[in-house]
Amino acid sequence: MKYPANKMWIVGALLACAAPCALAQSIDAKVASMALSSGQRIDGFIVHYKPGMAPNGAAAAQDIYAASSSLMRSSTAMSAIQTNALRTAGFSFKRKTSVGGYVVRASKALDGPSAMALMREAAANPAVESIEPDVRLYPFRDYRLEDVSTGTPNDPNFSYQWHFRAGDGTPETIGRDTQAFANKGGSNAAKAWSLSQGEGVVVAVIDTGATSHPDLDTSLTDQSYDFISDALVSGRATDGRAKGAWDLGDWTTDSKYLASNGGCVDNVAILPEPSSWHGTHVMGNIAELTDNGVGMAGVAGKAKVLPIRALGHCGGATSDIADAIVWAAGGHVDGLDDNAFPAQVINMSLGGEGACSASTDLGKAINTAMSLGATVIVAAGNSAQDASTTSPANCPGVVTVASNGITGKPAFYSNYGANVSLSAPGGGVYPNDASTGTPVAAGFAWSAINAGTTVPEGPTYGSMAGTSQATPEVAGAAALMIAARKKAGLPVLTPNLVKDYLTSTTRGFPQSNGQSYGIGILDTFAAVTKALDPNSSPAQSAIPLVNGVVVRRDVGYNASEIVYKFVVPAKTRVATFRTMGGSGDVSLVVGKDTVPVTTTGPYSSAHVGNNESVTISAPAAGTYYMRVTGIGPTTSFSVMAMSVQ
Repeated sequence: MKYPANKMWIVGALLACAAPCALAQSIDAKVASMALSSGQRIDGFIVHYKPGMAPNGAAAAQDIYAASSSLMRSSTAMSAIQTNALRTAGFSFKRKTSVGGYVVRASKALDGPSAMALMREAAANPAVESIEPDVRLYPFRDYRLEDVSTGTPNDPNFSYQWHFRAGDGTPETIGRDTQAFANKGGSNAAKAWSLSQGEGVVVAVIDTGATSHPDLDTSLTDQSYDFISDALVSGRATDGRAKGAWDLGDWTTDSKYLASNGGCVDNVAILPEPSSWHGTHVMGNIAELTDNGVGMAGVAGKAKVLPIRALGHCGGATSDIADAIVWAAGGHVDGLDDNAFPAQVINMSLGGEGACSASTDLGKAINTAMSLGATVIVAAGNSAQDASTTSPANCPGVVTVASNGITGKPAFYSNYGANVSLSAPGGGVYPNDASTGTPVAAGFAWSAINAGTTVPEGPTYGSMAGTSQATPEVAGAAALMIAARKKAGLPVLTPNLVKDYLTSTTRGFPQSNGQSYGIGILDTFAAVTKALDPNSSPAQSAIPLVNGVVVRRDVGYNASEIVYKFVVPAKTRVATFRTMGGSGDVSLVVGKDTVPVTTTGPYSSAHVGNNESVTISAPAAGTYYMRVTGIGPTTSFSVMAMSVQ
């Protein structure tokens, strides 16, 4: 598990701690949460129990209630407001998640400090493995421009979609703009259509759901689900999930969505908004029908989109989104029909503040989806801050996408940092991708959308700018890669390989602001071309290691991960695999005979920094593959493998 660098001193302090201090540290480690502010409202928790110690559902709720009672009896540091919040809150078991978490709902939302105190008290239970808040995630609220009026839509409106064209510097005047801008930020998707159009690939879009539109194939919508289990959030009459992933709207302009009435709108941090139709716009960007004489185009026009509704009024619960991820990839979720159309790619243009690791419910769900063969692609976020604080952008194994504008400059709103894999065109809003000015048509990504203010009305076309729109560019590129590979009769691409090809074929940023927005800008044509190279696979391109010889990797290489291979002979007593030194924060996972897909497992190591080690006693003879992840442009490290007979 990764720990923030500013907490490393605590590990050393433990050496001088008495038993109570060590106990406190172990309790803190079981609380999978960032610090929660007094302004946050937490109305649910996800509890994981140690193997063989899980109770029934009612007992899980009783554990939280007992922790609440104990906290009120023993704590003198809590304020009267916090004490009253706990005293008046009841707790009920709702369901188990698909990865084994117990979802416990509070009858009254708690403020952040109260929730943190309660989780620490509950974590003292020796049966508890981890506890986390069931935080709400939201569609990233993208920047908007007025809808474009096209009369009878037709393919010539592809002219609006600068983001699909080559970023070769060609000047383009978009829509009603009077100024041309040199397109250095496009994804080069259109050039890839001669190689692939996404045939036979399913892309799941976990978002607000789908609306009917003549330029979208919504044939899988009725086969999917609305995963929102809370009636206020879903807009349906009762709690629980429902068949069909149609977007009913996510407006928050009614009084029932005020925080004082149990909703989310506080008119400070969260303002009331009309329905976004966010899922429809993302779907169009990925797979809007192309060359059909209608409207605009999609990156992978012949791929199938599986919409999944997990975001509604006031966002969506982490526990619902985690189940949606598992179901999308073909995993089983109790109470639902199994997915007959498992996705090879999962797009999540959503997020919020929160912790994510291999031990959290969301992290476990993503790991499950990857093990089933799904590449998970997520938005970095639109807060102009480090993506390490945004979930699921900070989850292990995902492809995290930043946004750039038409000039190739990173978008002023885009999150950044070591968690970001690459950038893609999501729009820069203002002329020349500046941070202020008058919005221009060239500052947005264009796609299908709905005209309704609250409930669905007529189909139309419109614009959004954000990492939410950059993410489907990458998801569509992944679909093209997978389809091209299948058509060529080559082995199926693993999620790790998809990520490697996407990042290793990027173009450099023509200009930057000093932050890290990933390896570079998506080049879809280059990524599909590499996917068609039969010699490009982690196993075939793995770097061989010699027993006991240290190999150094310096900064500047264009890949988010590197694979090494080491032959372990028969009768080996111990095999050791290590990374060490240098700069950055890498993780290590080792597998026998095949390159490991996920970032966790029995032979994995993930600490702060580059000093990782995996030791295997009495290993079977064979070729072992070391997959080193978390590599950025400024990362350097050394690697070594050793066998002792």
